[in-house]
Amino acid sequence: MKNDKAQKPVLIAKDYQKIDGRQAQISPEKALVLGLSSDHEELLGNLLQKSGDQWETLDSQSFTRILDMAILLAQGNLYFQEAYRYEKFYNPKDPQVEIIGLQGDRMTVAVDTDNPNIDEDILAFHDLMQKDGEILGQRFRTLKRLLDEAGY
Repeated sequence: MKNDKAQKPVLIAKDYQKIDGRQAQISPEKALVLGLSSDHEELLGNLLQKSGDQWETLDSQSFTRILDMAILLAQGNLYFQEAYRYEKFYNPKDPQVEIIGLQGDRMTVAVDTDNPNIDEDILAFHDLMQKDGEILGQRFRTLKRLLDEAGY
């Protein structure tokens, strides 16, 4: 397996392409890998894709970044359950969505009003979240069950 950061795979979920969200069953062979960086300084998650006989890293992130992305996604999902109340699906005068305390600081979640196309993009994002609602819901429920079982 060729991957830049996680030189030492520990756990792998082969055949990820079978459950790869909207790309399921139509994308090249993929795998999710949990492992160690070559210097043993970070726990990493990788998404690998088969290219010929070789595996290529599509993405490497630390576990905390993966969890942070999951937290952001869950918060975004909550936000969009109520966003229809705003004419533009957000409040241009107060685009902040939530403040989430993490590691003695905070992750401030807000609508990106620096995006010049935010009015169009937020609607497209919402539509995709709706379209993928069943896929996302299944993953949220599975994550919740696993966290409950682990005592978190």
